[in-house]
Amino acid sequence: MPEKIISTEYSDEMRQSFINYSMSVITDRAVPDVRDGLKPVQRRVLYAMNELGLNSDKPHRKSARIVGDTMGKYHPHGDSSIYDALVVLSQDFKKGMALVDGHGNFGSIEGDGAAAMRYTEARLKKFTQDVYLKDLDKDTVDFIPNFDETEKEPSVLPVRIPNFLVNGSEGIAVGMTTSTPTHNLAEVIDTMEYYMDHPEAGTEELLQILHGPDFPTGGLVINKSDLPEIYATGKGRIRLRGRAEIVPAKKKSEKDKIVITEIPYTMIGAAIGKFLSDVADLVEKKVFPDITDISNQSGKDGIRIIIELKNGADAEKILQGLYKKTKLEDTFGVNMLCIVDGKPEVLGLSRILEENLKFQKEINRRKYTTLLDKELAKKEIQEGLIRAVDVIDLIIEIIRGSKRLQDAKDCLVNGNTAPVTFKSKASEKAAKELHFTENQAQAILDLRLAKLIGLEILALQNEHKETLDKIRRYEKILKNEKELVRVIKQDLEQIKEDYQLPRRTEIIDAEEAVYEEAPEVVLPVVFTMNRFGYVKMYDLSFYEKNREAIQEEAREMVFCMSDSRILLFTDIGNCHQLKMKDVPLCKLKDKGIPADNISNYDSSKEEILMIDSFENLKDKILLFATSHAMIKRVEASEFDSVKKTIAATKLADGDKLLYVGEARGTDTVLVTSERNILRFKTEEISLYKKTSVGVRGLKLSDGETVTAVYDFDPGAKFVVKIGKSRVNLAEVRLKKRDGKPEHIK
Repeated sequence: MPEKIISTEYSDEMRQSFINYSMSVITDRAVPDVRDGLKPVQRRVLYAMNELGLNSDKPHRKSARIVGDTMGKYHPHGDSSIYDALVVLSQDFKKGMALVDGHGNFGSIEGDGAAAMRYTEARLKKFTQDVYLKDLDKDTVDFIPNFDETEKEPSVLPVRIPNFLVNGSEGIAVGMTTSTPTHNLAEVIDTMEYYMDHPEAGTEELLQILHGPDFPTGGLVINKSDLPEIYATGKGRIRLRGRAEIVPAKKKSEKDKIVITEIPYTMIGAAIGKFLSDVADLVEKKVFPDITDISNQSGKDGIRIIIELKNGADAEKILQGLYKKTKLEDTFGVNMLCIVDGKPEVLGLSRILEENLKFQKEINRRKYTTLLDKELAKKEIQEGLIRAVDVIDLIIEIIRGSKRLQDAKDCLVNGNTAPVTFKSKASEKAAKELHFTENQAQAILDLRLAKLIGLEILALQNEHKETLDKIRRYEKILKNEKELVRVIKQDLEQIKEDYQLPRRTEIIDAEEAVYEEAPEVVLPVVFTMNRFGYVKMYDLSFYEKNREAIQEEAREMVFCMSDSRILLFTDIGNCHQLKMKDVPLCKLKDKGIPADNISNYDSSKEEILMIDSFENLKDKILLFATSHAMIKRVEASEFDSVKKTIAATKLADGDKLLYVGEARGTDTVLVTSERNILRFKTEEISLYKKTSVGVRGLKLSDGETVTAVYDFDPGAKFVVKIGKSRVNLAEVRLKKRDGKPEHIK
């Protein structure tokens, strides 16, 4: 075949490919399905374990075997991502209800990683078997081909509870994230049952039963009044606080203590160690001088972090300070994003319950349709056998008179007596009237003679009666919506009775922590921003020791005081203010924080032209120039404001701020896109207010724009590159502002 080349626009191809990739990540990897609350990798791990027969009453099996089966049959991705999913499914400090029974080191709440998969073993929990996998064999869900079409896998598991709420979810997709808190199983079931009876119930009404999140780490939710809006929209912030108590000293030799027994859910993992180090840093900085020691005595019995205080210390004030200054009080960002009918959607509580009820009805209809079909098939066989008992002598005569099994079956089904030898005409006539079904005839031919004992016949009749009862029950469920809902409720009640756990997280409305700090010590520091927009603050002495490494990483650097305000001037005419107290004090390997997170600056919409502290600029004059050749000088003191963002200049439609800088030199040079250049005295630019447009620097032709601005003193050589030419600005003829520019060839 000759090579076939398809010509296409590169940008269109890249756009479409990225859209396809992002949708694949969203729907097939990072976001859970609202029906079973599971991501594809979690669903496949549980199904693979079910196929391996790893039930709760069977021995544990090596995790490597589970990962291998999952990867080889259903999930063609890295083994580490599969094992990570298996580990999380077993961690009861991350999940509302753990689904896997892990044996060995499966990590800890303090951030210790799990042992390698070759060392650990796992099996399913009984809860998982009963609630997530129980009815897979009853055609409750669709099975789809796996990645290479050699196996079949369920498109969704027939989970019998709203798992999306019970176990929550966290995931990062392309351009979106999902973050749903865990909830108490019993409360979720009660809420679901209430919703079945009151589908019009509002969010506040439902929250009377659900109450709110129930995190496995306990702690407190302290913004109860915000929950109705969060659960109505599916988005918001939940404020979490650890549980701590003040333990007074009982003896003179002892010290007062603050004992932390429950932590915010956001603190699990490495954040516990960071909390300890943060407290130690605050003690070192004299923020909490009355703390003498901090120790982590957590173990298998739970969290226990002890903070010892000096005698006479104000323990309540220190506790409030810990809430204010550390992750002991934190926020959990809620974004209930899930897959609904193949598309990502953020759902509120009512919609989650609605979608789950639809799913429960669907899997129960399919389940009872399958059971009904099985009972109808049994009924057919049972009726055939009961009828056969009454004419067993004739059937034996047919079997003995047939040369082939097929002849006997043909006679039982179709009344064809020609190939069969009978003892009498009466028997032959009776045989023609039998007309059993195919299934009945086969069952009769397979019948053992021992089944003709009286007790066996009685058992068959009783079994037939039970079958008829089941058929009536299944038909009632399938034909009556209320009966279907009643059955779903019975299942939920049984699950609740078997597996409910007490609530762990307390939900209250608490006042914001109040902590009056001692006057802050102002120190000389260095502010830096790297090329990705991450900002840091370095202690000046630390900077001096690591000057080269810091300078190599930094794109912008400002020497200032720790209480300074940093001004960011951008190309859309904004001046954003950033407080140094919001900038993290870092070491070399610390990442810092995006400037977007602590100011109104938006890196996706504007570009920074100048960065400096207000204290460095306040007595100086700033020079502004736009791409449409509008220029002005402004006193920097005008940018003394408490607002996070103010207008640095006024721009005409289509214009952009091109240059902001300190007016140091005596001369200003403007260079245009047509290689025209104009040099004039800076003093010809009048002082204007920050909200003014300014004056014109030079005349531009249609489509021409200013591309460069230079501020310099003519006494020194100042060479710049314009196009392919190198120009010494001191040799450019001095003219008047708005005069005719020279053309550089």
